[in-house]
Amino acid sequence: MKSWLSQQVLTHPKRLIIVNVLFTILFAYGLKWLVIDDNFMNMLPKDIESRRVWEEVEAEFGASEMMFIAFGHSGKSIYHKESFKSVWDLTELIENSPYVDEVISISTMNRMDSEDGFMEIDDLQPNRNLSTEAIQDIKIYLDNNPDMKARVIGKSGDFMSMVVRPKDGNEVVLFTNSVLAITDSLLTDYEVHYAGNSYITGVVPEIVQNDVSKLMGIGIIIMVIMLLANLRNVSAVAMVMLIIIMSMVSMLGSMGWIFYLTGIEYFHFSMMNTSMPIILLTIANSDSVHFITRFFREVRKKKDVNEAVTKSLNALFLPIFLTSLTTAVAFMTLISSPIKHMMGYGIAIAFGILWAWILSLTILPSLIVLKKWNLNSAALSQSSYLERWIEKLGQKNLMVPKRVLTFGALLVFIVSFGLWKVNVEVNVIKFFKPGNPIRESSEFIDRELTGSMSLLFKTTGDMKYPHVLNDMLLIQKKAESFPQSNTSISIADVIKSMHKVVMDDDPKYETIPETRGKVNNLFTMYSMSGDPDDFNSLVDYNYETGLITSLLNSISTNESVEMVTELESFIEDEVTSDLEIKISGMVVFLRDFVDLVVRSSFISIGLSIIIIFIIAWIFFGSIRWGLLSVIPLVSAIILNFGLMGHFEVHLSHMTALLTSIIIGVGVDFAIHYIAEFRRNSRRGYSIDEVSIKTTEDVGYPILLDVASNMGFAALLFSALIPLNYMGGLMVFAMISTSLGTLTLLATIVEIFKKHLYNK
Repeated sequence: MKSWLSQQVLTHPKRLIIVNVLFTILFAYGLKWLVIDDNFMNMLPKDIESRRVWEEVEAEFGASEMMFIAFGHSGKSIYHKESFKSVWDLTELIENSPYVDEVISISTMNRMDSEDGFMEIDDLQPNRNLSTEAIQDIKIYLDNNPDMKARVIGKSGDFMSMVVRPKDGNEVVLFTNSVLAITDSLLTDYEVHYAGNSYITGVVPEIVQNDVSKLMGIGIIIMVIMLLANLRNVSAVAMVMLIIIMSMVSMLGSMGWIFYLTGIEYFHFSMMNTSMPIILLTIANSDSVHFITRFFREVRKKKDVNEAVTKSLNALFLPIFLTSLTTAVAFMTLISSPIKHMMGYGIAIAFGILWAWILSLTILPSLIVLKKWNLNSAALSQSSYLERWIEKLGQKNLMVPKRVLTFGALLVFIVSFGLWKVNVEVNVIKFFKPGNPIRESSEFIDRELTGSMSLLFKTTGDMKYPHVLNDMLLIQKKAESFPQSNTSISIADVIKSMHKVVMDDDPKYETIPETRGKVNNLFTMYSMSGDPDDFNSLVDYNYETGLITSLLNSISTNESVEMVTELESFIEDEVTSDLEIKISGMVVFLRDFVDLVVRSSFISIGLSIIIIFIIAWIFFGSIRWGLLSVIPLVSAIILNFGLMGHFEVHLSHMTALLTSIIIGVGVDFAIHYIAEFRRNSRRGYSIDEVSIKTTEDVGYPILLDVASNMGFAALLFSALIPLNYMGGLMVFAMISTSLGTLTLLATIVEIFKKHLYNK
C-alpha cells in the first residue's frame, strides 16, 4: 500500500488532487441540507419517562414550553392608558401569527364577578381604549386576586407580562422570529425582556452561527501564526490549511447529507456542536504537521524532494493511519451515548478525521511534489529553534527517567482529588455569561415576574371530585414551597375562585366545595356565562385529565435534582386519593439529563481506552505497547477532570465531549512515539541511543502540533461559558498529553527498554 501510494503521488499528483477535490465538493454539497437546531427537549431519549409525559401533555394541552415577554419602564407604573393600548395591540398581532397557538395577557384573561349570587364572566380588559377609572378598577381586581396578578403584572407594578404558546409542530425558530418581529416593531418605546425555552431555542441558531464564524476566524489566525513561526514557509502553511479547510467543509457537509438521506435529527447542528469546527481544525492539523515536518527533515538529509516524500510516506503511513483510526474511534464511541445528539457529533467528526487522513496522504504529498522548493531556504536547510530545544529536553529527561516518572505520577495523584468535586450543570441559561442579553432578560423575568422555567404535573382522575381537587392544591402548595417557585395554576384554582365568587366574594369560601355535585354546578354556571374552552389548557373535555403548571426561576441542575426528588417523595407519601400524577417540564429534564451526561462520559472513557488498547495491541503486536499507548490518555483525563473539580468547572453535555477530544488528541502523540521507537530499534540504533533518537524524531512534530493547536484557545472567546472552559482545558490537555508522552511515556520506555527494544 505504501509503495503504491508513493508511486501514485510521484507519477500522478495532479490526478490525485483532482479526484480528492471532486469528492470534497460532493461532500460539501450537503451543506445545503445542514439544519441548525437546539431544541433541548430533543436531546432526551424518546423512551425516558419525563419526555413521554411531556409529549402526552403537549398532545392533550398544546405546547408546554412557552415564551415569556415583559415590557415596561423601570420605576414607572404600568397602570396607564398607553401601556394597556400596547398590550391590546401586541396581543392581537401575536395571536394572528400563524405560528402562535395562544397568548395569555391582561387583554385575554377573564374576570369573575358575583351578581345576586350568579357568576358573571367578563373580559379583564374589555377594550383597547380604557378610561383612568377602568384601569384603576382592573388594578383593584388584580390586587384582590394575587395569583392572577402574578401572571400578568410585575412585582413592582412597572412591567406587564404575557405568555405566548407556539403551535405544536411548528419550527421554533419561525415562531420566535415571528414574535420578535412583532414586539420589536410595536414596543419601541419600552424596555423589553424575553425568556422561556421556546425563546432560547429560537435565538440560539443565530448565536451558534455567529459564534462558529468568530471562533473559526480566531482559531485559523492563531494556527497560521504558530505554523509560520515554526515552519518558516508560507507554501507549507498554505498546504496544511488547505487540508484542514477541505476536511472541515466535508465534515459539515456529511451532516447535511446524512440528515437528507435519513431524516435523523441527531445530525442537526446545535449549541453542542459549536466546538466541532475548532476541534477538527486542530485534529486535522496533526496529520499534516507530522508529514510536513518529516518531509523537511528528510529533504535536509537527501536534498531530493521526491525521495524525501517517499521516505516520509514510508515512515508515517502506519502511525498516521493508527492515530487517525484511534482518534476516530474515540469519537465513534459516542454512538453508545444515551444522549443521541452526541451520536451525530461523534459520527460526523470521525468522518472529518478520516477524510483529513486521506487528504494528508494524497493531496498534501502531491502538492509537495508539484511545488518547486528552494532547498537552500532556512526552512529546508536549518533546524528551527523548537527542534533544537526538544533535542535538549529529550536528553535531560532520559538522564533521570525515574525522577521524571515519580514527579509526573505524583502530580497526577494530587490533581486526582479534584475528581470528587466535579459538578454537573446542564441549564442552558447558565451557559451564557453574566451580562449577556439572554441571561439578563431571563434573570429579570425570574426576579420581577413569574419565572422562566416550568414544572408540569399531569394528573389523571375525576376532576370533579373534591378530594382530587384538594390533592391537586396540596401538590401546588408543595411546589410553591420551594424558594425558586413563584406561582402555579390548575383547574383547582379556578374552582376555588368560582366558589368564592358565587358566595358573594367571601374569602372564607375560597375553597373546594364539599361535594362533587357542587363542583359540577360551578362548571355548569361558568359554561352559561363564559366560554368552556377557557379551561382547555387546564383540563380535558371529559374532566378526567388535568394539568398543574408551576412557574419558577431558572435554577441550577443540582437544585432541580433536589426539587424533583423531594416532590416525587412527597407525592408518594402524601397524596392519598386515587389521583395518578406524572411529572415533567424543564426542571425534570434537567434532573434526567444529569444522569445521561454522567453515563455518557463514563461510557465514552471506558470504551475509548479499551478499544484503543486493543488496536495498539494488534498493530504493534504486543500487549505491552497496548498498555503504554493509553498511559498519556489516562493521565490527561485525570488531570483535566481533576482540574475541573478544583476550579469548579461544571460538567455538561458540552464539556463532556472533553473526554473524546483528550483521548483523540492524546493517543496521537503516544502512537507516534511508539511507532518511531519501534522503527528506530529496527533500523540499527543501539539500545543506548534509540530513546534519544526517537525523542528527536517525534518531539518536534508533537510540540509543533501542540503549538499550532493553540487554536483551541479560540474557544475562550465564545459567548458560551462551557466552550470557554473547553478552550482553556483543551489548551492544558494538549500540553499535558504532549509532555506526558515526552516525559511519562518516554521515561517508562527508557526504564523498561530492555524488554521493549526491537519488539
